[in-house]
Amino acid sequence: MTIINTNEQGKSLLEVKNLSVAYGKVEALMNFNMRVNEGQIVSVVGPNGAGKTTLLSAIMGVLGSKGDIEFDGQVEQCPPIEKMVIRGLGLVPEKRELFSSMNIEDNLMLGAFQRYRHGDRTLNDTLEEVYSIFPRLKERRAQQAGTLSGGERQMLAVGRALMAKPKLLMLDEPSLGLAPLITREIFKVIDQLRGQGVSILLVEQNARAALKLADYAYVLEMGELSMEGKGADLVEDPRIIESYLGTNSKHQDVMAI
Repeated sequence: MTIINTNEQGKSLLEVKNLSVAYGKVEALMNFNMRVNEGQIVSVVGPNGAGKTTLLSAIMGVLGSKGDIEFDGQVEQCPPIEKMVIRGLGLVPEKRELFSSMNIEDNLMLGAFQRYRHGDRTLNDTLEEVYSIFPRLKERRAQQAGTLSGGERQMLAVGRALMAKPKLLMLDEPSLGLAPLITREIFKVIDQLRGQGVSILLVEQNARAALKLADYAYVLEMGELSMEGKGADLVEDPRIIESYLGTNSKHQDVMAI
């Protein structure tokens, strides 16, 4: 394992310590350590099957795990999903998981369900904030989610997560299946969210775009940490270029912001 440096600059929002996940006897994640600081974009890159989605699912509490997950000052072991959402953790899953027969606005409002249950009456203000980020959603707010394009569906999935006012937003493969120009638009929104104070944990196969955007990044291979460092350093690292950027370099350049 090669460690370039550690992500110690800033106040920790999420710290994962010795996180392990197994599917039966198959170890999908082994003693993984990482940290996300307030106001950061942290990327996790790696090949298919490396354990990236498993990592996000374990942090969210979707999967059982061993190890400690410290979020916003509280340590959890196998955290309950609802509790993590209430405390400010949001996840946009790879498959987006929208309610296809419901319209855009109803999908968005479902993202604020826990806030509504706890008596928060500022949901419409948040809705307007989401519409300001994604004007296309406002234009189509009465349209059924199932009729949207891939890019619009991704915008809706991110917008729905933002309705919960997360302190940390976790994105699982946001560029998956999207055209290069739409991917650029999504990554620009991610950068915009950082500017608005949302911390982001980004899992992404498009290594070049993810590393260029990241303040800090981790490389996951076969369930283990293989490298870590500042995104700007890793994107220039010969080992990263050879492993992840070589054959797809030109295509990824188009998608990188």
